Amino acid sequence: MDETSPLDPQEARLRPTYATVSLARIRANLDAVRAHVAPTRVMAILKANAYGHGLEAVARCLAPQADSFGVALVEEGIALRRLGIANPILVMGGTWTRQIPLFIAHDLAITVPSLARLRDVEEAAAAARTRARVHLKIDTGMERIGIHHYSAEGLLQEATRSQHVEVEGIYSHLANADAKDLSHARLQLERFAEVLRFYERRSLPMPQRHIANSAAILRLPESHLDLVRPGILLYGVYPYPGAPHTVEVSPALSWRSRVVYFKVVEPGSPVSYGSTWQSDHRVRLVTVPVGYGDGYFRSMSNRACVVLRGRRHPQVGRVCMDQIMVNIEWTTAYNGDEVILIGEQGEARVTVEELAEWAGTIPYEVLTAINGRVPRLYEGSGPSS
Repeated sequence: MDETSPLDPQEARLRPTYATVSLARIRANLDAVRAHVAPTRVMAILKANAYGHGLEAVARCLAPQADSFGVALVEEGIALRRLGIANPILVMGGTWTRQIPLFIAHDLAITVPSLARLRDVEEAAAAARTRARVHLKIDTGMERIGIHHYSAEGLLQEATRSQHVEVEGIYSHLANADAKDLSHARLQLERFAEVLRFYERRSLPMPQRHIANSAAILRLPESHLDLVRPGILLYGVYPYPGAPHTVEVSPALSWRSRVVYFKVVEPGSPVSYGSTWQSDHRVRLVTVPVGYGDGYFRSMSNRACVVLRGRRHPQVGRVCMDQIMVNIEWTTAYNGDEVILIGEQGEARVTVEELAEWAGTIPYEVLTAINGRVPRLYEGSGPSS
């Protein structure tokens, strides 16, 4: 069960709407990435509640297998340490100065994107009489956080002189590794390589170099360097439509609910808020207890499909906070019948990518939007389970 749910596992199984996560598939996906990039190491990305799959369960499952973990927030890193996770952990997001002692206390690697932040870390580590582990962040074309590549030498020089800072890694982030034209991604790689020549020119030990996200793992082998950072690929979803399947992965999460109401609706009778849908003939509708309060986007109204009794059926009317209506025409359905929101039943399926298209967003948002009131039920702990 997901740690965010207030229900115990038995109670969770009684809720009609729930997500099932295959830990075996996540481990198999990580194995596939590892084989593809070998001998490069793999940092498994667990931010945003492990992309909606459940931070605690995924971390415990992958701890024996992952070289390291990446998260976005110091709070996520602390949560992992409190679970007993001993793997190296990098916090990749921006850091508020007052948070730095938390990193040091919990042995979390800090992203250092500027001279000012490096000095803050040095001061905090000196006060704690220890050395802080850091990864220097270079902006090669993302304009998010990180020192510009053309201004990076001063940061690298000062980092090598720091008495209480250990430069464990140096990294950047690709902005367009999912674009049809990879020229910008390759330009970023060139800029990053030029920054790294600082160490070669001075015969200094090279920190761990990393820049490759899921799309770059699939498409840019020259970006694999010392470490890669699979995110959505780890969970079995490809990062963009048409991505090459150079690594074969399988979706780990399915999302299911059940029919809780059935009715016949007369022609011309509008359905749901705003009366945005009606039929010109008698139809059978079923009500399913899921809505935008669970992360089933309202923007999918009158666009989404679900699978019921092995067939796809359209969702109709506005998606409500807690319920949707599905048009089954004159097929048969009963209260308690399983409804597939993401996943497969027989030969029919609904994918994360389809939900993203219907919602006008990306698969990342679909997965991370499935919120804590949807219980997660876990199956298997490894590929052999």
